[in-house]
Amino acid sequence: MAYTTRQIGAKNTLDYKVYIEKDGQPVSAFHDIPLYADESKQILNMIVEIPRWSNAKLEISKEQELNPIIQDTKKGKLRFVRNVFPHHGYIHNYGAFPQTWEDPNQTHPETKAKGDNDPLDVCEIGEAVGYTGQVKQVKVLGVMALLDEGETDWKVIVIDVNDPLAPKLNDIEDVERHLPGLLRATNEWFRIYKIPDGKPENQFAFSGEAKNKKYAEEVIRECSEAWEKLIKGQTSPDGIALTNTTLDGTDSFSTSVAVPAGEDLKDAPIDKSIDKWFFISGASA
Repeated sequence: MAYTTRQIGAKNTLDYKVYIEKDGQPVSAFHDIPLYADESKQILNMIVEIPRWSNAKLEISKEQELNPIIQDTKKGKLRFVRNVFPHHGYIHNYGAFPQTWEDPNQTHPETKAKGDNDPLDVCEIGEAVGYTGQVKQVKVLGVMALLDEGETDWKVIVIDVNDPLAPKLNDIEDVERHLPGLLRATNEWFRIYKIPDGKPENQFAFSGEAKNKKYAEEVIRECSEAWEKLIKGQTSPDGIALTNTTLDGTDSFSTSVAVPAGEDLKDAPIDKSIDKWFFISGASA
């Protein structure tokens, strides 16, 4: 399936939104794009929210109709992640799996923490830098379990099926073999990236170990089932916009959702402070 994007407002402003379109019609990034591009081959669709090496904290909006990608805010100000040496911005193409949801009402038996109320997070480790709103076809390699402020925040490790290394990467141990240091750097980045903003170091379940493909697929299955209950009205949405344009068996199905016309606007300037390096003591220990 070919998806395109529709941008509203200028990047790096509060008005910025990116809708995903199919055949020129906006669809929900959360609910309308299938989780699997080809289930028989275990190829999944991933939505890129944040391109590698960029700093703007972009995410699928749970609350807005058709769930566009927007920049996160805190106290009315746009949020950016800091550059924690030697990393620059996000170190992978970062995004989410559609049609998944980490249920905040469920406590995971191994992490002992509840879901974070978001679509399942994905780190794509291929060599091509993605773009916001891109729908990539990926295969699953493993998963890390970040514990973020008392919630389980899974990070699924995947690679674009079109990446030159994709044929060689089939499980988590292949990542260390062919991309030595990447998993260690991933663990470090997630542990320390909030420290420049005055927050404590993040913690991981499983002593930071990345679990294998089979474990990751079980996490995806659980989050897919949780989303199904959500979209069918079996779980309270609690503010999550469920409007969709393809799931005609659901109460939230709609064929007429008004979305503004796209705008081709130049990126707004980013404050120069976003370029600053932060050096964290013991980061690479």
